[in-house]
Amino acid sequence: MPPPPPAGVRSVERAIDLLQALNQQAVSTIDDLCHRTGLPKSTITRLLRTFESRGLVAQTARFGAYHLASGVMSLASGYNRKPQAVEVAIPVCDALTRQVKWPVTLALFDIDAMVVRYSTIPQSPLSLLHSSINLRRSMVGRALGRAYLAFCPKEEREFILASLKDSTREEDRLIHDLPALRDLLNRTRKQGYALRDPEYSGRSCTLAIPVRRDAHVVATLGLSWFSSVMQPDEAVRRYLPELREAARRITAGLASMDRETQRGRIPAGKRRAERA
Repeated sequence: MPPPPPAGVRSVERAIDLLQALNQQAVSTIDDLCHRTGLPKSTITRLLRTFESRGLVAQTARFGAYHLASGVMSLASGYNRKPQAVEVAIPVCDALTRQVKWPVTLALFDIDAMVVRYSTIPQSPLSLLHSSINLRRSMVGRALGRAYLAFCPKEEREFILASLKDSTREEDRLIHDLPALRDLLNRTRKQGYALRDPEYSGRSCTLAIPVRRDAHVVATLGLSWFSSVMQPDEAVRRYLPELREAARRITAGLASMDRETQRGRIPAGKRRAERA
């Protein structure tokens, strides 16, 4: 049996949780942050004062409301590596949101969840969140995860299911009813798209499809809308063709990158001979 993962520094974990919660909305009150993080108000207050002293957070004119300040940019200034799928997807996702107005999300698989690596929430006039970047989405309960599980190769799917079998997360609970989950994934493959579990839809819902590179799923692409505006079947009818076209363009962009990479490996003399 592998050793348990090392315990983290709880105070640091709390600070990170709070920063991530602040990043999800333009403005947050202490009560709101307490509800979303589960942290005591006294802890939140101390952390906010610390963040404020370091230029990471600022207080609004309305007492008790906070928002991220420009100082948070220093936390990411040294990280500039983008996966190829994200690099190719950015203009495609931006164009789709300009067309349909709803926010579009690209997520990549990471161990036991899909991680949002790009979102057009800032460009969309129709969004509930301030940001969803780096949020982890369930492989079982969320559309982005279901789209990956349903369409990835069988061997990979079985590996992921095995890794999730002991999950205690609420959104993963269907993993404990494998026949029902497999039936859901089969239906997802047949219809060609995934939807978020209605129980977790609340005020919004998501339609998601896979983005392929050769035989592999490299990402999932999702489009979200307000549940009060339309039912899932209408959203599928209206937006699935546009979402598929966006995925096709991302796949084509990745293929073009592959060709350029392969071409760069051919000696210059041979390339000249080919052109001749």
